[in-house]
Amino acid sequence: MKRPAFQFYPGDWLRSTDLRSCSVGARGLWIDMICLMHEGAPYGYLRVGSKDILPPILANMVGASLAEVEEWLKELENSAVFSRKPVGNGCIYSRRMVNDEKIRESRAKGGIKSLDNPNVPRPKISLGPSLDPSPASAVASSSAGSSSSSISKKSNKGNGKTKLFDLPDWIPREQWNAWIDARKSRRNAPNEFAKRLAVAKLANLHEQGYSPAAVLAQSAFNGWAGLFPIKEPKR
Repeated sequence: MKRPAFQFYPGDWLRSTDLRSCSVGARGLWIDMICLMHEGAPYGYLRVGSKDILPPILANMVGASLAEVEEWLKELENSAVFSRKPVGNGCIYSRRMVNDEKIRESRAKGGIKSLDNPNVPRPKISLGPSLDPSPASAVASSSAGSSSSSISKKSNKGNGKTKLFDLPDWIPREQWNAWIDARKSRRNAPNEFAKRLAVAKLANLHEQGYSPAAVLAQSAFNGWAGLFPIKEPKR
């Protein structure tokens, strides 16, 4: 049965670094494209029926000129908000929507036990309602259902306000805290902005197939301030 809705996280949308680099026109086009891709077949592709939605048709659908739509698409593509199939007309698709659909299908086949099965992948969570774990993107949430938990509170002396940092639930707290503690020991504790950049980096690496837990553990063990792909052991 076709799903009537998908989850949308306003905070993710507002903090998405790749999407915020685009104009308001491009962002408006993207949310319309997300809705169309939700209706697409396969899920996550910019299609109607068996046909790709090309710029002239898209312009008619959103009520904008072809020149405007082509310029906005260029902005979105340059910021890696979406991807294209390498064949045919280069159909536009959302990496995260496509990935999440595969995960949903795997879980549907495996039943409720698959939720605890380490061989069934967890949703790839990105930073942004672009629904893509694109480079530097997306503000972490999952259309399969994610929630955030506050792990750090810092008092701002002088104004009495408390700053909160929300750690996405797809990042393991134990390894995250170990990495934070390792940076603190070197007097290089990350500020709130640096933590958000770290989440974006983890989302990017996660899309490439690297476990967030392993990436964090590697940096904590080596005392690295940054987060990097897992190094292969020397033979």
